[in-house]
Amino acid sequence: MTDQNGDFAFLPLGGTGEIGMNLNLYRLGETWLAIDCGIGFSGNDTPEAEILVPDPTFIAERRDQLAGLVITHAHEDHIGAVAHLWPLLQCPVYVTPFAGAVLRRKLGEARLLQEVPIHVIPCGGTFDVGPFNLEFIPVTHSVPEAQSVVLRTPAGIVVHTGDWKLDPDPLVGPPTDIKRLKEVGEEGVLALVCDSTNVMKPGASQSESEVRRSMTDLIGSLKGRIAVTCFASNVARVETIAMAAQAAGRTVVLVGRSLRNLDVAARECGYLSSVLPFLNEQDANDVPDDQTVMIITGSQGEPRSALSRISLDIHPNISLGEGDTVIYSSRMIPGNERAIMAVQDNLSRRGVRVITDKDHFVHVSGHATGGDVSTMYDLIKPQYAVPVHGEWRHLTAHAALAQDKGIAPILLEDGDILRLAPGKAEVVDTAPSGRLALDGGRLLPMNGGVLAARRKMLFNGVVIASFAVDDEGFVIGEPKLSAPGLLDPDDLESVRVREEFANALDVIPDELRNDDQAFRDAAKTALRRALGRKLQKRPLVDVHVLRV
Repeated sequence: MTDQNGDFAFLPLGGTGEIGMNLNLYRLGETWLAIDCGIGFSGNDTPEAEILVPDPTFIAERRDQLAGLVITHAHEDHIGAVAHLWPLLQCPVYVTPFAGAVLRRKLGEARLLQEVPIHVIPCGGTFDVGPFNLEFIPVTHSVPEAQSVVLRTPAGIVVHTGDWKLDPDPLVGPPTDIKRLKEVGEEGVLALVCDSTNVMKPGASQSESEVRRSMTDLIGSLKGRIAVTCFASNVARVETIAMAAQAAGRTVVLVGRSLRNLDVAARECGYLSSVLPFLNEQDANDVPDDQTVMIITGSQGEPRSALSRISLDIHPNISLGEGDTVIYSSRMIPGNERAIMAVQDNLSRRGVRVITDKDHFVHVSGHATGGDVSTMYDLIKPQYAVPVHGEWRHLTAHAALAQDKGIAPILLEDGDILRLAPGKAEVVDTAPSGRLALDGGRLLPMNGGVLAARRKMLFNGVVIASFAVDDEGFVIGEPKLSAPGLLDPDDLESVRVREEFANALDVIPDELRNDDQAFRDAAKTALRRALGRKLQKRPLVDVHVLRV
């Protein structure tokens, strides 16, 4: 591992080649700095897990050299893993006031609030973390107080954009500080590490103010109950929906815990002051249908979200049906298409009208378009371009844009160690990287035994056999077989498997019968053979032997 004193290096452990799970590391000499620590949500390729986090093993093993963790903004894919991974990192955390308000609630739920040293930095502030001199530059995004980070070191300046866009009228918070970005560019920037999520869209970004005008017209034209689903952290969008509701003479009801937390954090930091207090879901049925707008979590089809439960008519407080409307004021994150379509189909089945951004102008992205990114390069004029935060197709499109600007692009995979200085920037080593599944309170490796077994059960099922033996190891009575999802207990195939398994037990050699582990292994082999012949599948099998 290259670790020479004075080297300046960048290492993404999460966030390249996919959207979500951002965890970025910078090294100056022997000191490390982390930027962002987010979660990702499971897609169709990982049905055995719901929430994923980047594997922090590499930096956890060097936590005595980790000076701090800087959070660029309060989105889950940048802040959501802090409470889960901080016990492995145990470093100070640097946040803006709004990100701090969100983080404190997460740490409180994890019972870590008193343990984590949190440093609140004002938007646009400068601060030192170890040998790194850092500056926040306010940028527009779909959450308040998003910041780009300028890293000043003796080896050069790097601008780490975080998530951003150009919007002259973002409604909540200031627009991107173009003047300050240009001034930093004039200092001479070694590398721009830049968001790639929306780079394939040409032209300039659309403004949140345009959505507000369109949403106001739409909500004013609708009858019955109206529900709008959006990302809970999008304070500007929540304010847009609330102001559109108020213009139509409707009261706003929040449905979903993350929205209630967002409301508290936003108002604590001075946001949402222009809209009336929201009702909670228990009060929704006290308001006439034509006088309510509900803001509901679950825009990505999350199984336990409020909107998913409403679509199945199993929510304890809210129901929607004929004459009601659900507006999707959000984008469809790749990998969530099937889950989102299932919720929309269930809503339509109940007579609910579903409106998406394909039907009406109800959403703009919080990420920079290709036109925005081009402008950023004109401002910063870096020597190197390092695309991050996107799928591989986004990264390559971003690299091509930088190349057209005459800037040398460097494409990285998670785990690549990019030496930025001294000398020519190049990948000099790789670090272990990967994903962990958040399973309750546990962190499990995706390629570990627990999730491998769960994956096998998902696709091939599980069969459990049990039987009793006497002190000499001979079977007493009939073995019992349980194969939920594979066999009904009384069907003919189940009887045949059970009989074949019983016959195989009878011919297990005597020398194996007095050793419980050897007997169990032989019985599992016999059960696999019986199942393989009858089912043409390879389920996960287990055998319980009871000596009586």
